[in-house]
Amino acid sequence: MREVPSFSSDVLAAMERAAMPDFGRWQRMLYATGGCAQPVRLHGERITVDAGTGEVLDVYRTADEPTGFLLTACGNRRASRCPACSATYKDDTYHLIISGLRGGKGVPEDVSAHPRVFATFTAPSFGAVHGHREKDGKTLPCRPRRDLPVCEHGRPEGCGARHDRDDPQVGQPLCMSCYDYEGAVLWNAHAGRLWREFTKTVPSVFTRLLGISRTDLRSMLRLSYAKVAEYQARGLVHFHAVIRLDGPDGPADHPPDWATVPLLDEAIRQAAYQVVIPVHGERPVSLRWGDQLDVRPVYVSADLDGVSDRRVASYVAKYATKGAESAGTVDRPVRHMWEVRNLDVTEHARRMIYTCLLLDDLPEYRDLPLRHWSHMLGYRGHFSSKSRHYSTTLGALRQTRADYRAVRARMLLGLPDPDEGNTLTVSEWTYGGSGHRHGEPFWAELARQGIAASRRIAREKD
Repeated sequence: MREVPSFSSDVLAAMERAAMPDFGRWQRMLYATGGCAQPVRLHGERITVDAGTGEVLDVYRTADEPTGFLLTACGNRRASRCPACSATYKDDTYHLIISGLRGGKGVPEDVSAHPRVFATFTAPSFGAVHGHREKDGKTLPCRPRRDLPVCEHGRPEGCGARHDRDDPQVGQPLCMSCYDYEGAVLWNAHAGRLWREFTKTVPSVFTRLLGISRTDLRSMLRLSYAKVAEYQARGLVHFHAVIRLDGPDGPADHPPDWATVPLLDEAIRQAAYQVVIPVHGERPVSLRWGDQLDVRPVYVSADLDGVSDRRVASYVAKYATKGAESAGTVDRPVRHMWEVRNLDVTEHARRMIYTCLLLDDLPEYRDLPLRHWSHMLGYRGHFSSKSRHYSTTLGALRQTRADYRAVRARMLLGLPDPDEGNTLTVSEWTYGGSGHRHGEPFWAELARQGIAASRRIAREKD
């Protein structure tokens, strides 16, 4: 007797969805979103008329669709939420960064001759943690100690194990009772302010190094930057930043000859050292940057003694799509104490979340919405940001893509160019829900993988 093949419930659901009469149209909508994992369903209509005669040139209504709705991409930047939309965000971030390093997207190409560095700002230590150490391609012991002394809680202060990069112990405290969880959470909560104070302090350092006034400095020099936040395994954020010196008018204006990479390097280090934020509470603390400040020149060529612009752009774009989940926590808000016990997180992340919730109840920390940002371990700043004159914007890149699609749609429909002022488009849309329904996630993931493979092949050909 022939054995009947068995299928998983997901495959059976996908087969049922494919058998529905609206599947073909729904699948075309899905591919238009790039295989979005959380697409938004819209209801409404769009009407295009001749501005002179009032003649109706085109009408689109979701009521006429076999599906009854129109799908649009969610646009979430997080890879953990939507791999498809995060891939688009990653590509846009790459072009934003690289255009500020070598030109393009409205930035002059000679910007590549401006002094620029790739700087990494880290958090200070709040307690010893397990780490991955490597030298000459060989993994070294975590925290070697000859006699392995113990802390006041009876735990060894050293670790002789050799941890791989993906070892779950990396970033976990050697002794959770010794670890300063309150200080770590407060540092995360003020990390964005530390960055703002740093950007305000750099010009003051330049004026002191050059012996000129702030007014004179503004007439000769402008600081431009783009940064991204990354979570370390220990649950603390650090910032990667491209910092560039321009003339007073921005990237189209070359800075003075005395504005060099070594001068920029020195100004960054001095400014980072000077920034201190006092936090008043039951236990007053002074927050500052960690000692591990890395500053490297950025060059067009990877053969020079620095880091290549393409590598920098790829690195920043990679971390623009990540969140706190890379530090062992969750990517959704945690509101109540009773939720924390059942979270699928590391014990270290659990204690940081608990600390956020506990501190949020104290009156001196009410201006820090720590409960709202407990799943982010206290950090509440932007994951990626840039100064106004660094390069193009994500909004401009998205608008260019939308305009391109609109042009193609008009050509297919035979409509005139709206820039000529001959047409008027009126539309009205309402929210109809989000996410996939029965049997749809399978096809969404299949579409995403196909689109990703096509993009990868196209890049390899270039």
